[in-house]
Amino acid sequence: MKHKIRIGTRGSRLALWQAEHVQRELEKTGVTTEIVVIKTQGDLEQNLSLQKLEGKGFFTREIEQALLEHRIDLAVHSMKDLPTTPPDGLVISAVSYREDPADWLIVRREVVQKETPLKLPQGARVGTSSNRRKAQLHDLRPDLQLVDIRGNVPTRLRKLAEGRFDAIVLAAAGLIRLGVVLADFEVLPLNPREFVPAPAQGVLAMQTRIEDHETRKALLPLHHAEVAAVTNVERTILHLLEGGCHLPLGVYCERDRNGNFHVWTALAEAWNQPVRRLQHSSSTSYKLAETIVQRLRAASEVSKN
Repeated sequence: MKHKIRIGTRGSRLALWQAEHVQRELEKTGVTTEIVVIKTQGDLEQNLSLQKLEGKGFFTREIEQALLEHRIDLAVHSMKDLPTTPPDGLVISAVSYREDPADWLIVRREVVQKETPLKLPQGARVGTSSNRRKAQLHDLRPDLQLVDIRGNVPTRLRKLAEGRFDAIVLAAAGLIRLGVVLADFEVLPLNPREFVPAPAQGVLAMQTRIEDHETRKALLPLHHAEVAAVTNVERTILHLLEGGCHLPLGVYCERDRNGNFHVWTALAEAWNQPVRRLQHSSSTSYKLAETIVQRLRAASEVSKN
């Protein structure tokens, strides 16, 4: 085994938690590791909305480049940020357990209206930079003001507490992993079968060079095959729709005790366009993503006519 595995990551609190989680798991198996922090375009351009950042992979590209240049041996990513087409020479060698895949709506207590959908008042100002979240919020409550918000989790919560927003939407996984205390806010967990999360939300991807067999072998004890089975379906749908982080697409797949796959999708042409929802079940993952994409496209053609 090589002397030390160098783990590349972004420098945010959540990214470091993710890298340190993988580090702990590797070191349990006797592997020595080192964490290397790398700045990405998404970190450096905090003042731009996600829609204005160029191309796909703005949270991953620089880390992948470090892998290709042998400056690191292993990259740890939030799987939902990772483009579905990897650079030549790189591969996902392991995926983590799945934390709660849901989105949470976090609301300032001062504005809560318990009788209304999402407990929000008319015209409430909601912070999110995700087209997927905007589309589903707009579908549920067209009156809401949907406003871009950037920054890490503590920054977004501070902006909410300061009253710049009435509510914000964040992934449950990051909040749980960071142990964020939300006692000052009203928290509404959004059912992932209804408010559909991003493909692979809540999962970490461990990426290596294809030819680095030592690191890939070291990751085998960390790989969760049952998680990979469902995230493969989710990410294949994203890939077939040629979507990146800008596409208003939610995909969530569960597998039941009998091995059957159940998939929920929510797709819009743009964040302020109607959301097409689809639930599909199958006893096998074979051609499952292709079938779902075919049904989504057929529904789109019907709606256009």
